[in-house]
Amino acid sequence: MRRILGILFFLPLALFGQQEFAIKGDVKGLPEGSAISLTDANNPKDTLASSRVENGGFELRGSVPEPNLYQLNFDGIQKKSIVFLSNHALSVKGDAQAIQNLEITGSPTHDVFTEFQQVFNPLFQELTRLSQQINSQGMQRDESLMNDYRKQAGKISAAVNDFVTRHRSSPVSPFLLVVTSQLEQDISVTESRFGLLDEKIKNGFYGKIVGEYIAEAKIGAVGAQALDFSQADPDGKMVSLSAFRGKYLLVDFWASWCRPCRMENPNLVKAYHRFKDKNFTVLGVSLDRSKDSWLKAIKDDKLDWTQVSDLKFWSNEAAVKYKVQSIPQNLLIDPSGKIIAKNLRGPELHSKLCELLGCN
Repeated sequence: MRRILGILFFLPLALFGQQEFAIKGDVKGLPEGSAISLTDANNPKDTLASSRVENGGFELRGSVPEPNLYQLNFDGIQKKSIVFLSNHALSVKGDAQAIQNLEITGSPTHDVFTEFQQVFNPLFQELTRLSQQINSQGMQRDESLMNDYRKQAGKISAAVNDFVTRHRSSPVSPFLLVVTSQLEQDISVTESRFGLLDEKIKNGFYGKIVGEYIAEAKIGAVGAQALDFSQADPDGKMVSLSAFRGKYLLVDFWASWCRPCRMENPNLVKAYHRFKDKNFTVLGVSLDRSKDSWLKAIKDDKLDWTQVSDLKFWSNEAAVKYKVQSIPQNLLIDPSGKIIAKNLRGPELHSKLCELLGCN
């Protein structure tokens, strides 16, 4: 799971309002005369305002075109704090030794974000703990841990539904959708949540990010026709996805270096041998860059189905086409070429194939 939890420490603080922001600070422990600046978090060279500490306090003034992510830089202590700033009067209080615990008041959005932290930080911390435990298991799968992970992801999903429903007019809601986007396998869920938001919020900074993500994620979504591609098998023979038309096909994105992929492989082997005589097969697409490592993993894990790769790592052309950003991932395609399920693992894969093909 890549690039999911780092964004959780951003601090959205303000909503739409007046034509100028005014940040008044009283942070204990800042050196007298030290520089304070406000910069664009995405472009640190873009300074919006600057000041110096006088009598223990500071003041920053300016304007922003819309609520967005900005960075308060405390040069005297070489620390930074992230704020989600709009044109409001804000008060910043706290201690230089605990910059992440600054008390920021004056913005309705900050109250909503405080609720976001209280609800979601513990949920994400537990999900991270479970993920780390799973990744530390090596090749031994603890199914109870996997079940706990799925249950925790379900708790997060339910909390997102509740939060967005209650905060349709807050910029924190699309921010939350950005944070949780990769935890939802069905893009229609994210699209439904996005549809609840006020139009003004949809057209804001985070709203546009979510809208673009939804548009891209619909490529390869459940219900869509599978996009064709061709890559070489270990012998150099080109294999096309369309060549499997007429069968139920599981397209498995994996790599020899991916521990969760290797942990899932025994389950996939079991499913393959269980259903291969019922009009079902698997096409493995490896994100490896070393052919030797790829071939060794195929042999070691006894992957008897068709395997292809262009050995381009994360730039694998099929993975790029399907917007694959983390592995393992898979797509279940029906005989007509339509995607009917995604990311089936463990018992879920067997259950779905039993539903489609029967288990007798």
